[in-house]
Amino acid sequence: MDYGKVAYVGGGNMTRALAGGMLSAGYEPSHILISEPLAEHRETLGRELPGIVIFEQNKDAVCDAECIVLAVKPQILCDVCKPLASIVQTSKPLIISIAAGVRAGDIEHWLGGQLPVVRVMPNQPALLRLGISGLFANEHTSERQMRAATNIISTTGPVIKVGSEEDIDTVTAVSGTGPAYFYLLTDMLVKVAVDLGLDYDDALALVLETARGAGEMAEQSGETMDSLIARVRSPGGTTAAAFDFLDSTDFRDIFSKAVVAARDRAVHLADQAHEAGQD
Repeated sequence: MDYGKVAYVGGGNMTRALAGGMLSAGYEPSHILISEPLAEHRETLGRELPGIVIFEQNKDAVCDAECIVLAVKPQILCDVCKPLASIVQTSKPLIISIAAGVRAGDIEHWLGGQLPVVRVMPNQPALLRLGISGLFANEHTSERQMRAATNIISTTGPVIKVGSEEDIDTVTAVSGTGPAYFYLLTDMLVKVAVDLGLDYDDALALVLETARGAGEMAEQSGETMDSLIARVRSPGGTTAAAFDFLDSTDFRDIFSKAVVAARDRAVHLADQAHEAGQD
């Protein structure tokens, strides 16, 4: 796997995850370029990712890159992109953005237009290479560039390609935000177990291993979630008691509305970024 030089703008956690995944997949280290303004972060990157090339200035990292990964906070993405426009208009690299809530059209505009832009929504487990990402490519992206983007991002986990950019907002609400839903459920179950008399470490082990096993069952069984629930929910049993109570509180509708609220917030953030980046 080698698609030429790949430059990361921003040296944060997700850059370390992706660049580390590329190294593990056999990518040439000298073809991985990272720009990071903070000296202490550059030193950390050099220790963790031996052989990669690290710069202080964004323009030095991107000038010879066939692919640029924008890995900075959404709030500063416009200010990061505009000074790079003259460079990328000459080289026409593939642009990959992992900044949440910033639309491909705005990124393309800030960089001068007529560029292949791929938006990616990864999630936190990518840091362990156990993530999953949603991917949307604009109309300027070739099949080869789509494969390159997919292969780079898939070093941290599976990639789901979506057909419209609006779907990325749903990906954000489901899998981007998703780990926090599971952390909340884990925390609630552990606290209840402790309140009912279990030791904290024992309760945590029970919940985490149950979550791990349930995930494997859901993935490997090929059954619907309703079918899997039914296999645990014996009539008149303990699971039925729990689910009868949840259903009486309209838990499913409440949770669905929470996910929709996350989706709507992603749309709002994209609108804000668009307005803020207007000339």
